[in-house]
Amino acid sequence: MGSPADSNRVVRARLLRYEGGMPKRFVKTGRWIRRFFSFVWKAAAALILLSAGLVLLLRWVDPPTSAFMLRQRMSGIPVDYRWVAMERISPSAALAVIASEDQRFFDHWGLDLKAIADAVEENRRRKRPRGASTISQQVAKNLFLWPGRSYLRKTCEVYFTLIMEACWTKRRILEVYLNIAEMGRGVFGAETAAQRFFHKPAARLSAGESAALAAVLPNPKRLHADRPSDYVRNRTWQILQQMNGLGGTGFLSRNLR
Repeated sequence: MGSPADSNRVVRARLLRYEGGMPKRFVKTGRWIRRFFSFVWKAAAALILLSAGLVLLLRWVDPPTSAFMLRQRMSGIPVDYRWVAMERISPSAALAVIASEDQRFFDHWGLDLKAIADAVEENRRRKRPRGASTISQQVAKNLFLWPGRSYLRKTCEVYFTLIMEACWTKRRILEVYLNIAEMGRGVFGAETAAQRFFHKPAARLSAGESAALAAVLPNPKRLHADRPSDYVRNRTWQILQQMNGLGGTGFLSRNLR
């Protein structure tokens, strides 16, 4: 048997022999992998900071457009969009969209887990699945994302929703929703819809007119608030009943801060 010194010389000789071979290539490959993952993490961190900063900025800056508006413009569809402050929108319009779209708006933190669970259970028996998006989720989707159904879009929607709920007040979320929601083909916001369909400012919308605008939200390109189908008439009546059930506009004054 050789001495320990001989064994060490053998090990060093083997290391030297492989120094210019496979191990070197492995080291080089490992460096590239580390650089790649370092780049990915830095890019992800930058994207998160940029998107969070944008959401925070829009707490005070009124959005000049939205992702959905840009998409329509790119498709050649004219877009009519006029921003007005919350004080210049009828309380009935705010109450109508809450009654129609998200009656637990003031109780959740962006995701209505109860509504989601109910939708999952109900969709087991339905051919056409129904959604459970809150007003906050709809703002996130309309403002930053794209239409359609995919896990990627839904993940992004949840991400933006949680940031908004953390940075914005409920009043701000509702104000943005009432201004960027599509209420007719290329007609965005309560002020634009009120002028286009009822020839009056949004501040003067009646409860019935507000309910009619809320009734077309599921499909504003096919449904019409000024030329209501039987479905829109029935849905308008239902929304009016729900508005009364919530307690009328006093419901807003008790919850909006």
